[in-house]
Amino acid sequence: MNFSNYQVEGFFDEYFDENNNPRNGSSIVIKRIESLSDGELVKRQKAAEAALFNMGVTFTVYKKEAGTERIFPFDIIPRILEQHEWEHIENGLKQRIGALNKFIDDIYHGQKIIKDKIIPKEIILSSRSFREQCLNINPPKGIWCHITGTDIVRDKDGEFYVLEDNLRCPSGVSYALENRMVLKRVLPKIFSDIKIRPVDDYHYRLLDTLQHLAPDNISNPNVVVLTPGIYNSAYYEHSFLAQQMGVELVQGSDLVVTDGYVFMQTTKGLEKVDVIYRRIDDDFLDPKVFNPDSLLGVSGLFDVYRNGRVALANAPGTGIADDKTIYAYVPKIIKYYLGEEPILSNVPTYVCWDEKEKQHVIDNIEKLVIKPAGESGGYGIVVGPHASKKEIKQIKKLIASDPRNYIAQPTLSLSRVPVIVKDHFEGRHVDLRPFILYGSEIYVMPGGLTRVALKKGSLIVNSSQGGGSKDTWILGK
Repeated sequence: MNFSNYQVEGFFDEYFDENNNPRNGSSIVIKRIESLSDGELVKRQKAAEAALFNMGVTFTVYKKEAGTERIFPFDIIPRILEQHEWEHIENGLKQRIGALNKFIDDIYHGQKIIKDKIIPKEIILSSRSFREQCLNINPPKGIWCHITGTDIVRDKDGEFYVLEDNLRCPSGVSYALENRMVLKRVLPKIFSDIKIRPVDDYHYRLLDTLQHLAPDNISNPNVVVLTPGIYNSAYYEHSFLAQQMGVELVQGSDLVVTDGYVFMQTTKGLEKVDVIYRRIDDDFLDPKVFNPDSLLGVSGLFDVYRNGRVALANAPGTGIADDKTIYAYVPKIIKYYLGEEPILSNVPTYVCWDEKEKQHVIDNIEKLVIKPAGESGGYGIVVGPHASKKEIKQIKKLIASDPRNYIAQPTLSLSRVPVIVKDHFEGRHVDLRPFILYGSEIYVMPGGLTRVALKKGSLIVNSSQGGGSKDTWILGK
């Protein structure tokens, strides 16, 4: 297979420029791929898929096919970013996470950003992710967002933009790590030719981040990963990360609050827990404080957390910075708390709670992408240019009935990367989810999860909506 018939088709292609000449970072990879004998690359693609199947790398799709478990689709052509491109992303993410942590802390304390009229109070209080129970809570070391997955896209101008922030229970890092492990097996010679920044120390860094939250007088903190259970869409990741860190994977029924502390029930009796990496939403953490019908959490957990006797990552309440309406204010948030201009720009965003902007959205809805403020996973998104008349009519009704819950953005011309389609290559749209850890310092894993829209012409990269993934290579110096 070769790239002689590959077309960039007017998009920003990350392998080839507008004249179909290989970009600097991709040229060696292109040569290596084209040096393989006929059919060899397809064999390696199938070998990668078999490896992922045998490793049990799966996710669960809800709604349309309730509870359907699938192997996570993977394309072996890597996504490549040069060092200077990555440094720009890395610096921008460190700035953004630092500002968002200050924002969350302020919202649950003095609310100075509201008093200074940077963000309207009603926007905060009407957010589905605002947790009144978290007011005046002081998380360990003042850190709220310990693990973040920020979605980044590249437009036709070649510039990187933040599409959304995920600060509650971001998923996907296990797929990024497994992708790297598999690609090293199926394309070993390419790794020997190119200096690629490693990612295989992520689980050590994650464990360090979690242990950093424990009181200083505890020399060997007991960390657990709290999962909703085997039917959760990201259960594979929960078990993978627990195994990689060498900590226990628990469900709510495995934990109990006694004498003001959290304990894990073991065959040898109760064992005190110091840090909980929770992979369940706020609503289900503690039935005494949040959803009283929850069977997933631990009764009394929040009081122990409030008293500083257990650490939770991410801290309850961080979802306020996930809200897509509040996303529109992040550039102002960065400037307010840090006194700096954003390094990474937002995608231009219209917030429908504003009457003028709502009218603009209604008048131009066929040109825009409409997103519900509180959803994730690609659910509820309407892509105007590809929507039916029925879908347009329905989304207009939804916006009119609940304008606070909707934003709109222009349809971006997402960058593309080659994928294998039978016996040739075609370009497909991609985004990038880097993972950021906030412990003793802010660390950005070099690369992250590149998600790819495997359906031709599609802009939806979410695995739940038919997307797949690629390994992300950051070239070393």
